[in-house]
Amino acid sequence: MKLDLITNKAEKTTTRNENDEFYTPNYAITPLLKYLKPNSYVWCPFDLAESNFVKLLVANGHKVLNTHIENGFDFFEYEPPSEIDYIISNPPYSLKYEVFSKLFELGKPFAMLVGVVGLFESQKRFSMFADNDFEIMYFDKRVSYFKDYADVKPKLNPPFSSVFLTKDMLPKQVVFERIVKK
Repeated sequence: MKLDLITNKAEKTTTRNENDEFYTPNYAITPLLKYLKPNSYVWCPFDLAESNFVKLLVANGHKVLNTHIENGFDFFEYEPPSEIDYIISNPPYSLKYEVFSKLFELGKPFAMLVGVVGLFESQKRFSMFADNDFEIMYFDKRVSYFKDYADVKPKLNPPFSSVFLTKDMLPKQVVFERIVKK
């Protein structure tokens, strides 16, 4: 898949970019779990109930609020409950600047799984990240995403690495984690 197709900019709330809807395997979420306080309240703003983020967080004792544009919850308009401890998800790739801008504005601890290609390479993203504190979790392998929960075979083996870009969650600015693909 050409990178320009993956990064095609979608309109913030009205146009869905089909390349933004790839799902995350459990092995990519598992390393993050040890950094969460027990019994946390987590908002998964880009997730339906069948999301692995939702299922794995609940299975590990966390309370989860999942919202998704398909269910009428626009991340850019929705105001999460104030008692949310963390915001965790795999956001729409084409809206990464808007998503991170909103997350920094909300001021809550967050973890977003994103591709590293171009993450800091536009002037406005570079400035946004330079002006905000954040951490990065690097993996030892690339994450293979899928398109359908009924068929979790990888549908996108990206030519780039994915990282969790976090705020106020990791013990140091850069953390390295191993993932175990099954």
